[in-house]
Amino acid sequence: LGTPGPGGWAALIVHPDGREEELAGGEPQTTNNRMELQGAISALEALPPGSRVELTSDSKYVLDGITQWIAGWKRRGWKDVKNRDLWERLDAARARHRVEWRWVRGHTGDAMNERADKLAVAAAERQKKPAGR
Repeated sequence: LGTPGPGGWAALIVHPDGREEELAGGEPQTTNNRMELQGAISALEALPPGSRVELTSDSKYVLDGITQWIAGWKRRGWKDVKNRDLWERLDAARARHRVEWRWVRGHTGDAMNERADKLAVAAAERQKKPAGR
């Protein structure tokens, strides 16, 4: 809800047996990129090691970062990488699984993406300070 500002992240996990799990959280002062990363991290960290995962995100930042840019960041010793703490967590989380990364355009009617967006917005709203405080 503004960058920086209150932010929310969400992840939907569909287990092999069809059971669905919703994860969401937020921070009172953050950026949209940090929240996009946190959603992916939280999903991967919630799964048992060795899981086969199709991780779908509407964030080109997350998908390009983890599939294209990260190798160069590591070669250069993470010099000047924004959100390094979260990129390192995402890298460690993905290493425990077999992940296929998939991009979906946001706000175009993809049911799971729309659902995750609603959960993230609700989590961000909860981060706002009450009036008069």
